[in-house]
Amino acid sequence: MYNFLFKIRLNFFVLTLCFISISMIGLVGCKMQKDSNEYTSNKENKEITSIKDSNFLGEILVANPPLSLDFYPCSDCHDDLEVNTQRRELVEMHDDIVFNHDSENRWCLACHDANNRDSLRLASGKLLSFKKSYKLCGQCHGPKYRDWKLGIHGKRTGEWNGKKQYLLCVHCHDPHSPRFKPLKPKPKPLTPLQISLDSLK
Repeated sequence: MYNFLFKIRLNFFVLTLCFISISMIGLVGCKMQKDSNEYTSNKENKEITSIKDSNFLGEILVANPPLSLDFYPCSDCHDDLEVNTQRRELVEMHDDIVFNHDSENRWCLACHDANNRDSLRLASGKLLSFKKSYKLCGQCHGPKYRDWKLGIHGKRTGEWNGKKQYLLCVHCHDPHSPRFKPLKPKPKPLTPLQISLDSLK
């Protein structure tokens, strides 16, 4: 009988801890939801842009791409330079860029337009604003693009059946070297039983 009562109390204790944990996660999640617009106060680019796109129903809101105002607009420098389409190692400007994005088959001008450096270029030759860079990424990364539009991949906030705000691919991935560096895993969490035993010591 005592064993039975102990199991009931232990189950009640575990369920209570689970409920408290889920409640705390919900509160933190709500706070994160409220703070999710903090990326718009990026010193370099503060605006949110409304984009009409035939791939979406109606308008979507995207945070402006994280372009460095030291280098953008690109035409400030490139308008005075002769276009060199030769694949080469960059040694004067942009030499800090590590290009590791299908580098055997691609180079800068696979995505950047040679004649209009303030635009990106699709494989079809169509020019594209940096604000619609997700279309450029979607040319090669179709399943991720589909998931991004659905809110499964990347970060999307807003109403479930209303306006949504998206982060662009480049808010999380460096477009020149998009693979994330490996992360060292954290230790596993303590079980409720371990926590209660530690408190008895």
